[in-house]
Amino acid sequence: MYKIDRNITGLDWNEVLSIYHAVGWTRHTLIALQTIYSNSSHVAAAYADSRLAGLGRALSDGVFNAAIYDVIIHPQFQRKGVGKLVLEDLLNQLKDISCVHLISTTSNEPFYEKAGLKSAKTAMARYLNKDLEAEYLVEK
Repeated sequence: MYKIDRNITGLDWNEVLSIYHAVGWTRHTLIALQTIYSNSSHVAAAYADSRLAGLGRALSDGVFNAAIYDVIIHPQFQRKGVGKLVLEDLLNQLKDISCVHLISTTSNEPFYEKAGLKSAKTAMARYLNKDLEAEYLVEK
């Protein structure tokens, strides 16, 4: 039903932007999206026929560490297995990497736990955006 493509050359950047905006991530621009996906080491784009249903990306050193970012699914395709397919493909691409990190969007942690990811004891972050800082960082 859904097909994964790991190549960004065929991506319709307006479709990508539309998915980001459809889930409320409206600060992304076409140029920003082209840049972040071009600089990502791994990509998984899910298609329903010829329509982009969702995608995700990762950065990795190719040996020890990787981080998964932006597993993002168009609302029309959420809860239909697309996110699971994208995440499983990224994890498969990173299967030989000893440490894979991911920062979940708020309230999506159970989705990632079902895929076998666990909470990290020592994860730390810095956000320049104060709203994101308030949402994601733990005050001590």
